[in-house]
Amino acid sequence: MSRLNPYVVLLTVIATLGGLLFGYDTAVINGAVDSLRAYFIVPRFADLTNAAQANDANSLLGFVVSSALIGCILGGLVGGWVSTHIGRKRGLIIAAVLFLVSALGASAPEFPFAPIGHGGPGYMWNFVFYRILGGIGVGLASMLSPMYIAEIAPPKVRGNLVAWNQFAIIFGMLVIYFVNFGISKAGSGDVWLNSIGWRYMFLSGAIPAGLFLILLLLVPETPRYLMLKGNEAGARAVLAKLVTAEDGEKEISEIRASLSEHHSGRMLSFGGLVIFIGVMLSIFQQFVGINVVLYYATDIFRGMGSTTNASLLQTIIVGAVNLTFTVVAIVTVDRFGRRPLQIIGALVMAVSMIALGTEFWLGGKGMMALACMLVYTAGFAVSWGPVTWVLLSEIFPNQIRGKAMALAVAAQWIANYLVSWTFPILDRNPYLVGHFKHGFAYWIYGVMGILAALFMAKMVPETKGRSLEQMEALWLGAGKRPVQAK
Repeated sequence: MSRLNPYVVLLTVIATLGGLLFGYDTAVINGAVDSLRAYFIVPRFADLTNAAQANDANSLLGFVVSSALIGCILGGLVGGWVSTHIGRKRGLIIAAVLFLVSALGASAPEFPFAPIGHGGPGYMWNFVFYRILGGIGVGLASMLSPMYIAEIAPPKVRGNLVAWNQFAIIFGMLVIYFVNFGISKAGSGDVWLNSIGWRYMFLSGAIPAGLFLILLLLVPETPRYLMLKGNEAGARAVLAKLVTAEDGEKEISEIRASLSEHHSGRMLSFGGLVIFIGVMLSIFQQFVGINVVLYYATDIFRGMGSTTNASLLQTIIVGAVNLTFTVVAIVTVDRFGRRPLQIIGALVMAVSMIALGTEFWLGGKGMMALACMLVYTAGFAVSWGPVTWVLLSEIFPNQIRGKAMALAVAAQWIANYLVSWTFPILDRNPYLVGHFKHGFAYWIYGVMGILAALFMAKMVPETKGRSLEQMEALWLGAGKRPVQAK
């Protein structure tokens, strides 16, 4: 990493705090699912042995757990407008503020209407509101952090640096797994955890959110955004700190040329294929089922017979594997390319999920199921986790990058919401449990892995080593059809 400009590294690290909060805020729910069920859901139902009430309770739990994803969808949808009209930097500042408000509010949804700890299910919707606010922050950061990094990074290491954002996402998840485990050990059993402990889990997010907000005040706007707004002098000043004078002039020329090509900035200015590919990359990233593992791992391990503390510890192991193999992706994405990692990773995930579903169907539990989850997580971490974000930050032309990436990110969060909301229903439905013993949902995710591999092989161009402006020329020069890089 010695060849990297230290200033580029500093800006990348600050931007990746958005990714860290993305992971932290979405995964904090993992350790609190059972507590939220006990605190908000169970008191609403008179007889959970009744099948109809049990299904309603499971559906409501799925909604509460995945409610942040509603905000993520909204954040993704408005992200294009924010990135274009407010800016990459100021958009990230808005995200940081939302993270901070969400962490404080979700930890005490009764405040200021009732004493903290009183009210129970009556304040469930307050909790949902604060989670949605945090989700808007996640939606913005999930789009703006990789976009910011891609627009300041030299082409030869852009894939590496953008992948740091995924490392930060996974690191944020791993940190909150440890925090949740520590909080669960600090109290006196499940009663304390269900009444007070879960609050500390959400409140802990205020620390990284505050740090992110402060550090964002130190970073500049990206050269491409400044050029988009006609501030060439400002873009030159920033580039002077990022690259050599020669490379800076070359980038200014390429950006200027790309911005003069299509003045309309309409979404379909470069054809519909690039939009379709971006959206489908996002959808497949979620339909392979990763957030079932990230959001419900503790619940899944508890269903295998583990205690609460043992389940949280096993979740930490999953997070450690996720982090380790994300590092593998970081060091290989600019060497091997995006396509090979995506195809291999999708096939590994498909085999692992089909094996996991079969293991549940045959009645097996314990080490084999854990092994399947770990192999699946490794497959995702080395491919569709970081590399999808690399591709999304690279494939869209300058003039439509904000709008197109916003659409792709919104599609990603909609897919995430559908998977997260439907998993408790699929996993606990009496008919499916009776016939497939919790294996059915995992088979669906396995099939999606196979389809994702086929999609990558047939539709997606290689972006390794190309500048953002060269990718734009690729779409135009190929008649709006992708051409594979040699």
